[in-house]
Amino acid sequence: MMNNRILYIGNNLTKKTKYNSTLTVLSNLLKEEGYIVTVSSDKINKFLRLLDMCFTLIKHRKKVNYVLIDTFSTINFYYALIISQLARLFNLKYIPILHGGNLPNRLNRSKFFSDLIFNNSYQNIAPSNYLKSAFENKGYKTMFIPNILEIENYNFKKRTSYKPKLFWVRAFKEIYNPTLAIKVLNLLKKEYPKATLCMVGPFVDNSYNDCLQLVSELQLENSVEFTGVLLKEEWHKKSEEFDVFINTTNVDNTPVSVMEAMALGLPTINTNVGGIPFLIEGEVDGLLVTKSNEKEMTKAIISILKEEYPNLVINAREKVESFSWKKNRIKWIEILK
Repeated sequence: MMNNRILYIGNNLTKKTKYNSTLTVLSNLLKEEGYIVTVSSDKINKFLRLLDMCFTLIKHRKKVNYVLIDTFSTINFYYALIISQLARLFNLKYIPILHGGNLPNRLNRSKFFSDLIFNNSYQNIAPSNYLKSAFENKGYKTMFIPNILEIENYNFKKRTSYKPKLFWVRAFKEIYNPTLAIKVLNLLKKEYPKATLCMVGPFVDNSYNDCLQLVSELQLENSVEFTGVLLKEEWHKKSEEFDVFINTTNVDNTPVSVMEAMALGLPTINTNVGGIPFLIEGEVDGLLVTKSNEKEMTKAIISILKEEYPNLVINAREKVESFSWKKNRIKWIEILK
C-alpha cells in the first residue's frame, strides 16, 4: 500500500471525555485496514489544541499522503480553515469530513472562508445526504459516506411490550433542547403516572442547571435520572432498562446516538430538524415531530406505548446495518488509494 499514511485532525478527546467519537472509530478501522494513522489533537485547551494540530501537520508534512479534517460549524470551523490552508501550503491532499447540523448556515455566513476550504479540498465527505445536498447546492463537490456504526457491537433487544420509560442521550447543550425532555415527561405522567426518564451526557452549558430547576419546579425528582457521561458500552447496557428513545434537538445533522438507539432496538422519536428527516423515514423506521413541541412528542410516545407501529424497530435496525464498515470500507479505500 503506497498511499497508506494518514494524518487525522480533529478533537481526539475520547480518553478524557469518555465520548467515543467518529474520529476514534474511523481511525481505528483504517488502522485495521493497514493504514498508518496519526491523530491530533488530544489537548483540552482549544488554543493549545489548535497549536498541536498545526505542529503535528508541519512535523508530518513529508510523511503523510492525506489529511482528514473533522469539520464543524462553530469554533472548530476555524480549525478546519487553518489546517486546510496549511495543507495547501505544503501541497497535501486534505479531506474535510463534515459534521454538525449548522454547517449549511456557516456556508452562508462565511462564503469566502468556505470557498477556501471546500473548493480546494481533495474530496469533501458528508456523513448525511442532508449535508451532501446543502454543500452541492453551494457548488462544492461532496461524497456521501455515513458515520460508521460497528453494528456487530450492538445487541438488538426485541421488546415484547413498551413501558413509559424514556431514554435521552446527548450533551446538555442549549441547541439540543434537553429541557424539552423534562416537559415531555411531565405531560406523559398525566396519562402514565409511573413514567420515568434517564438523561445521559456531559454537562456543557447552563442547560443542565435549567433541567435541574425544571425537575424541581415540576416535582419530578423521583422520576428523572441524570447519569453524566457514560462510556458507550455503559449506556448501551443502561438502555436495556428503557423502552423509548427521544431526541429533542433544535439543530442537528445525523446524530450517532440516534443511529445507535436504532441499532439497539429502541424506537426513536425525533424532532424534525436539519438532517434528521434524511436519517429517519417518518412512521417507517422512527417518528418525527415538530421541534419544541412537547404535546406532539408526548402523543408520539403514547403511540409507541400503544404499539401502533409494530415494524418500526425492525426497519430501523435494517437501515443502520447499511452504515457498517463492511458496507462502506470500499468507499474509503477508493478515496485513499
